[in-house]
Amino acid sequence: MFTEAIEAILMDQCTPAAIRAIESGGSPAELWKSLAENGFLELMASEDAGGAGLDLEAIFPIFVAFGRHAVPVPAAQSIAARALLRDVAAPEGLVTLVGHAIRNADGSISAANVAFGSIADFALANIDGQLVLLDCRKAERIATGVRGSLVASLRWTQEAAGTPILGNGNEVAVFSAALHAAAMAGAMERMFSMTLGYCNDRVQFGKAIGKFQAIQHQLSVMAEHVACAGVAAELAFKAGSTIPALLATATAKSRTSTSVPLVASTAHALHGAIGVTEEYDLQLYSRRLHEWRMADGSEAYWNRIVGEALLGHTASSVLQFAMEEIL
Repeated sequence: MFTEAIEAILMDQCTPAAIRAIESGGSPAELWKSLAENGFLELMASEDAGGAGLDLEAIFPIFVAFGRHAVPVPAAQSIAARALLRDVAAPEGLVTLVGHAIRNADGSISAANVAFGSIADFALANIDGQLVLLDCRKAERIATGVRGSLVASLRWTQEAAGTPILGNGNEVAVFSAALHAAAMAGAMERMFSMTLGYCNDRVQFGKAIGKFQAIQHQLSVMAEHVACAGVAAELAFKAGSTIPALLATATAKSRTSTSVPLVASTAHALHGAIGVTEEYDLQLYSRRLHEWRMADGSEAYWNRIVGEALLGHTASSVLQFAMEEIL
């Protein structure tokens, strides 16, 4: 029910034109207002706090939908913030997550490549294992230089550094990675749908290019990676839980990130010359996929976490380890 309602809003208001407008410096207020006023930001807040109290399994399709529509506001991060804050009230405004912030020697705080760092009002950050709420409006924002990117590095002075709220800061990095895994799964679904539609419509030598065996082979490999990414991303969103588990998230983020280069490159290759143009919508998803692949650590970072856990486990096989610790 919630997914269908959000999909309806996104189809109406999160259009490619709206995404481009926000990327170009336009206000995200209208889209944000639609999500906030309908109560969607409170989906993971407890029922006592006026929320829906959804668990990870129930919220997963919504996070995938945000990726499928390339939502240009930190909606997923703001929903997750309510779960991370427990019974602490979340601030009004656009809240993003910072999984790895650094407290410098002079007392300032630095955070590199923050999702939606260019437009967020607040950041819920992990600083040495502590959960800290930071006001992004008081931060120095440094753009990535990538055209259309809403990612930015942030720096707060000692005076604006804030104080710890809770001691669950490490959960921020894990939840942020899980969100990016779900977003990548959704964006890859969208890219595959666009590519399949184009191959069925584009006619060359008297028939649709999707009828050629070479194209069909590339589409089938692409479909395998998209399906695999969707299954992997779902590992981080288990029923009955409100915070993703580390190893399940590590596996999800690693596997979805691994699929990005092949899915993105195949989509652009099969679209031919039109696939690299700015006015064609494909780039709205491929740009985000490459950003999300590196966000919170690439597949190499998360592979190391899983590998070290496997080496330190007493399981007799990798399958037993996966069954006991991941699935």
